[in-house]
Amino acid sequence: MRHLPHQLVEAFRSTLEEVGEADLVLHVVDGAHPDPAGQLSAVREVLGEIGAQDVRELVVVNKSDIADPGEVDRIRRSHPDAVCVSARTGAGIDALRLRIAELLPEYDVPVTLLVPYDRGDVVAKVHRHGQVDAVEHVAEGTRLDARLPAWLAGDLARFTDMPSLH
Repeated sequence: MRHLPHQLVEAFRSTLEEVGEADLVLHVVDGAHPDPAGQLSAVREVLGEIGAQDVRELVVVNKSDIADPGEVDRIRRSHPDAVCVSARTGAGIDALRLRIAELLPEYDVPVTLLVPYDRGDVVAKVHRHGQVDAVEHVAEGTRLDARLPAWLAGDLARFTDMPSLH
């Protein structure tokens, strides 16, 4: 991203801003690049410019099979949670899948909500932070069947008095 023209970054700003809503950013760095630390820094600078610097990040060092071992060690020292993979050989992919599963939020509380139409902010929050399984618009508001993280299910308990849509 460091060498992209500023106009190109600006053109994709709205797309990049979606990153701010992500639960997790996989920050893939080319381990065989002459300056992987510089790559990390350049991407983080752009993330900061779009207000996404606080999104949880997992550094993934690709090409670990051909990267300089000393450079990989430097990255691992500065990013102890980094996962090393090789897209070519498949090495490390299983470890990456496990790490992603550990870091993604768990949507383990099934709820049925009836949200008044004047509370679109609540509907948006459910879509942003949960897994929505069904939506129905009824006279009283928007009825949602969803799976939410426990913290959000607790916050929205006052909307949970309706039977399931299924």
